[in-house]
Amino acid sequence: MPTSHLEILSALVGSANCISGEADTAGYTKDYRGIYQGKALAVIRPADTAQVSQVMAYCYANDIPVVPQGGNTSLLGGAVPDASGSEVILNLSRMNRVRSVDAVNDAMVVEAGVTLKQAREQADAIERVFPLQIGSEGSCQIGGNLSTNAGGTAVVRYGNMRELVLGVEVVLPNGDVWDGLRALRKDNTGYDLKHLFIGGEGTLGIVTAVVLKLFPKPHSVTTGFLGFKTPAHALAFFTVLRERVGQDVVAFELISEAALDLVLAHLSGARPPLAVKSPWYVLVELASSRSLEEMENDFYELMQSGLEDGTIRDAAVAKAEAHAIEFWRIREEISDAQTRAGGSVRCDISVPLSQIPSFIAEASASVLEIAPDARMVIYGHVGDGNVHFNPLRPGSESANEFLARAGAAINNAVDALAMKMQGSISAEHGVGVAKRDELLYVKSRVELEMAWRVKQAFDPKNLLNPGKFLPHRNLIKDLKP
Repeated sequence: MPTSHLEILSALVGSANCISGEADTAGYTKDYRGIYQGKALAVIRPADTAQVSQVMAYCYANDIPVVPQGGNTSLLGGAVPDASGSEVILNLSRMNRVRSVDAVNDAMVVEAGVTLKQAREQADAIERVFPLQIGSEGSCQIGGNLSTNAGGTAVVRYGNMRELVLGVEVVLPNGDVWDGLRALRKDNTGYDLKHLFIGGEGTLGIVTAVVLKLFPKPHSVTTGFLGFKTPAHALAFFTVLRERVGQDVVAFELISEAALDLVLAHLSGARPPLAVKSPWYVLVELASSRSLEEMENDFYELMQSGLEDGTIRDAAVAKAEAHAIEFWRIREEISDAQTRAGGSVRCDISVPLSQIPSFIAEASASVLEIAPDARMVIYGHVGDGNVHFNPLRPGSESANEFLARAGAAINNAVDALAMKMQGSISAEHGVGVAKRDELLYVKSRVELEMAWRVKQAFDPKNLLNPGKFLPHRNLIKDLKP
């Protein structure tokens, strides 16, 4: 990078926030799991929207590619530079102010660098809830949550990030700023442009601030851990639970026996949640404006019926907040336990709810044909059809050996089955680099061409997060319509 570029960028954000040199940028150029590693010409850390605008305008005028980055918790390589050494990382972690809170309108304006945990705590301070819940809440940032349309454990009641955003502020590739920070539930004045940036993985613009939708804090919360023989039994219980308590169901998390065993092996102090072991478990959370007694009576009646007819093998309900935290800690540590164990093929798929039992059975059979000793680490959000299907290496094989031998075949088999069942190959983790070229096999030419036209309209030079999210356009022309 010419010295003049560094000097100018340093002048825009301050020398301490224009970081260069391979050693100093190393912490920004590797992804969360250590799988994707690139090189950066510089890491730029702006303090506000004006600095983002100035940096983007300069990079656009000088044809410098820019990779937006928040907490860098992406699992698919979407927030790290490529290996060319030609890209600048624009890290938004300094932009971490809560700009305003409106309890009457149930809305809050936060900057992109605010962590999810900070946003949730700010809402809690005014007796409101920002309901997005994911295990990385302490490090992931709101801008990244928006750019990947994050899901998490409460989607069954509140929806994905797309449903939780009222407005956005965006810096476009050429440095123009769009102030779309409108905290409105109704605005029927044309294209709802914010949705182009939600789930766009930073390829169309840099989200610098967001209007988040808040909800009243529930009066009553109860958390239970249940054991089941099969996913079909778990899904049947979910159906009757929703029929009985409706939107009181906040989370319904399926966990395989292998996933639980992995957490118990790697999480210090973790204890089995139930006395009776089961092939499958479910973590349930209910929240309501009703009294706790009324809500728990419904829950207990349904559990008792399930225990009597054999649908449920064992069950426990948290009697204190600390007990509920133990239950949730088990669920939230599954991802990190896999990372520590190494050698996990992470498939993030969604299928219609009715297809979940069949998908798990057929996908498991396919994987065990490829790798008979694989540990079937399966978990996910049954209430919204999202299954994290992550076969793990057998204990007798190293991570590198397992992934080299079976990783691609497992990923292809699982994703092909999801598509056969009218599902998706990425439910909530996005596309990044890992799933980019797979879109050639699951999207039509018409759909990918439309996406490229949108990309070109906003970023005609293809300087913003290049090589992510969209397959190269030359590969699209020969696809079927």
